[in-house]
Amino acid sequence: MPESKKKALGILAIAGVEPYQEKPGEEYMSPVQTDHFRKILQAWRNQLREEVERTVHHMQDEAANFPDPVDRASQEEEFSLELRNRDRERRLIKKIEKTLNKLEDDDFGFCESC
Repeated sequence: MPESKKKALGILAIAGVEPYQEKPGEEYMSPVQTDHFRKILQAWRNQLREEVERTVHHMQDEAANFPDPVDRASQEEEFSLELRNRDRERRLIKKIEKTLNKLEDDDFGFCESC
């Protein structure tokens, strides 16, 4: 199974939902569909927020002033990498929240240029 498909199924499992199966004759982006996407997006956002919290606690717990310059540089590089990852996740959270707002406004799932 491709890695991207495994990750998508992982998010569904976290959200506690099964992959959506469209019913014959179902209206596109029906309330059931929008609720399905809302659950997934909220679970994903919550997972990312938990990661941010873990990073904050990790950095507070691991903050030490190492006397050895190599150890200090290694720790600074580790923290820098974590902060870059959290910054990417912060931007992703903003995109998720923007998408959740589109769901609330019934403006999700439709082509914006049509």
